[in-house]
Amino acid sequence: MPAFNPVISEYIARSADFAQPILIELRATVHSFCPEVKETIKWSFPNFEYKGSILCSMASFKEHCAFTFWLGSHLKDEYGILEDRKTEGMGHLGKIRSLNDVPSPDKLGPLILQAMSLIDQGVKLQKTPSKTQKELTIPEVLIKALEENPAAKTVFDNFSFSHKREYVDWLNDAKTAATLNKRLDTTISNLLEGKSKEWKYRK
Repeated sequence: MPAFNPVISEYIARSADFAQPILIELRATVHSFCPEVKETIKWSFPNFEYKGSILCSMASFKEHCAFTFWLGSHLKDEYGILEDRKTEGMGHLGKIRSLNDVPSPDKLGPLILQAMSLIDQGVKLQKTPSKTQKELTIPEVLIKALEENPAAKTVFDNFSFSHKREYVDWLNDAKTAATLNKRLDTTISNLLEGKSKEWKYRK
């Protein structure tokens, strides 16, 4: 029997009606090809861990679901089903709006096995620190808001420098307190969904 985490089951049950069968199908495929997988919640959405490392994750939003491989950039895409992960709000399978958008197990499964093999080999996600990152001064209002929203802070902390700067510059450009507060609310809301500021314009 798969080791289902009740917290993940609750996440699926709380998701929109269209999303539930998608998440159930993705979850079943992961367990089918990786029986040792451990389910956890990180960044407010389900993650699947293998030997202590993140294997992949899934999330549901208002109109679509997302599925992401942690080491996706290292995978060989034999069937051409992976997409560039151009925003943090989209996964490697693009926007999944129905079961028809979910790759069949015979196509998704080999990618899961590849990802497991990469973890077995000790492959890590490489991040190249930006030399200009020290120049980014985060406004106090955003620091406070992130402290009050740990999930949003985790997403923000894992953003690239450029995505962080988009939000910081946007907040700093606010001319009035009302505008600043409105932008701050939007920032936190977007972060909770894993979205960069310009997510609407990135396909």
